[in-house]
Amino acid sequence: MYHRSIHERDQFWTEIAGELYFENLDSSASTHNFDPSRGPVHVKWFEGARTNMAYNCLEKQIENGMGDKRALIFEANDEINCTEFTFRELLVEVETFAKFLIAHGVQKGDRVVMYLPMIPALPIAMLACSRIGAVHSVVFAGYSAKSLAQRVHDCKAKMVITASASRRAEKIIPLKKIVDEAMEICKSDGFCVNKVVVKHNADIEIEGVPHVEDVPFHSDRDLWWNESVAEFRTDGKPAPIEFLDSCDTAFILYTSGSTGKPKGVVHSVGGYQTYVYATSKFVFDLHAGEDVLFCTADLGWITGHSYGLYGPLLNGCATVLFEGVPTYPDAGVWWQTVDKYDVTVFYTSPTALRTLQGYGEDPVKRSSRASLRILGTVGEPISSETWLWYHSVVGDDKLPICDTWWQTETGGHIITPLPGATPLKASSATFPFFGIVPVLLDPKDGTEIQGEGEGCLCIKEPWPGMFLDVHGAHERYENSYFKVYEGGYYFSGDGARRDSDGYLFITGRLDDVMNVSGHRIGTAEVESALVQHSSCIEAAVVSIAHEVKGESIVAYVILDPSRSIEKRSSLEIHQRELITNVRMEIGPFAAPERVVIVKDLPKTRSGKIMRRILKKIAAGDVDDFGDVSALADPGVVDEIIKAERHARGTR
Repeated sequence: MYHRSIHERDQFWTEIAGELYFENLDSSASTHNFDPSRGPVHVKWFEGARTNMAYNCLEKQIENGMGDKRALIFEANDEINCTEFTFRELLVEVETFAKFLIAHGVQKGDRVVMYLPMIPALPIAMLACSRIGAVHSVVFAGYSAKSLAQRVHDCKAKMVITASASRRAEKIIPLKKIVDEAMEICKSDGFCVNKVVVKHNADIEIEGVPHVEDVPFHSDRDLWWNESVAEFRTDGKPAPIEFLDSCDTAFILYTSGSTGKPKGVVHSVGGYQTYVYATSKFVFDLHAGEDVLFCTADLGWITGHSYGLYGPLLNGCATVLFEGVPTYPDAGVWWQTVDKYDVTVFYTSPTALRTLQGYGEDPVKRSSRASLRILGTVGEPISSETWLWYHSVVGDDKLPICDTWWQTETGGHIITPLPGATPLKASSATFPFFGIVPVLLDPKDGTEIQGEGEGCLCIKEPWPGMFLDVHGAHERYENSYFKVYEGGYYFSGDGARRDSDGYLFITGRLDDVMNVSGHRIGTAEVESALVQHSSCIEAAVVSIAHEVKGESIVAYVILDPSRSIEKRSSLEIHQRELITNVRMEIGPFAAPERVVIVKDLPKTRSGKIMRRILKKIAAGDVDDFGDVSALADPGVVDEIIKAERHARGTR
């Protein structure tokens, strides 16, 4: 099957797409060019065919007899709010919200930004946009007002959908207040959003349930979801639906870039839905009407899009939407959820597993997990220790682990085992999925490494799930992904090692993008947030290994010489303020673990910062820095080591 997917690529994927609803599929065309020297880079799948992703997620499943089967299972932060939707019930909600969107001027191609917690309103809004051809752009509700404003302005959103607040364990986050701040930032930059839709959430006083008070509301711009949508539920009018060209945009999802400006990754309708349908079906061995997939990722990330919503529904399976955190009310909540809903496939990140590993086996063993068939991991390389814990403690030494490697840009799994068919090795993502031709390139000269070896992981041939472009920045699309090496390769930015058996092991990022708790964060983003503080004149950040987060951020900053930092208390105040600035500019997940105040940075004579030196100092590895002859002032290294030890409180 893999051989055919490579040598009869177009026919193979057309047959897979034929399992979904397409019009004119047989007369469609797929073309691509990965080599900028031969003309503009482009990727087009099933051009000329027409389809609708929401239709394939809902109506097609109902036509296949799944109407009364569970589609969406909502496990709320507080058990009182848990609910379930069948495919038929979910369709009613989506049709109703689609009519509301049309009534308020949202049309095909319009961008709708969603800044919502993990509540049913989010997947309903996503599916409603897909239904009418609007382009959704979900922003993780942990981002700051400024980060949200950047994304709203970049995609020129016509509407923003949010909630009063979100619940995270016993913590309440006032989302509407954050959105209002973001709207003010957009306004100051000359851009205004037409409408802000607000879903009531965590704003009603219920005994024992945390809530927010005094939700801000602007009557000239804002609409309450509950009140405004209600009139369309019983209006008796047919729900609109727009069948789109396969190459039309399905959604834009922003991911961190090494330049500091987020990249709007553009995915198409036909190629994306075909690929997430296929990867979900084969990697998770899904069976319509039988399987329940619990993907713990937030829908604000690509994993949530592909395997928390679209993939399961396209296969006629139920998906679990989990609002809370994995340790509330205790560290056994995920495994209790597995038992409660008879979850068959569980998909999470190594970061989350490391957190739960720290609580021991007891929270896991209090559940039966008897319904589970397949375990999966995503987001970062998994250590052998965590892989073995997952396999033995969660999987009782009998369940296969699908350790998957892929990216926002790829749309779906790229390197992954197939359960029952691929012999597993701890920490290895194993082999390429159907249609994927990976290569390891020598970073020095770009030549392909044959057999065993380690290099830059690139891909030679197109696949349906890959992104079409960077929104509004085609030159950046070509420069970042296709011009790094000559010869027509997609550059992933990740390194990999291939062993003598051909198994692939992902080694981590090669560029200036860090991976903290599964979140991709550009070094330039954090540095920009630091230097925006009035006391900071220069900053350099690096990531180091962290036993729970995978990587953590360490910042080295130079303060304005006019600022007095002689006293330790003054030093600590500056450090706290700088960390707070990152939290405000980007979000709490991007905050440095520590800030080291230095007098200078290790720079070459041309002014380039030698980050590898900072990375070794941050990791406590100060014995051998290799060749430092290019440094303008080699003596600065010893000063930074002293400052690092001072920041750690060591000598």
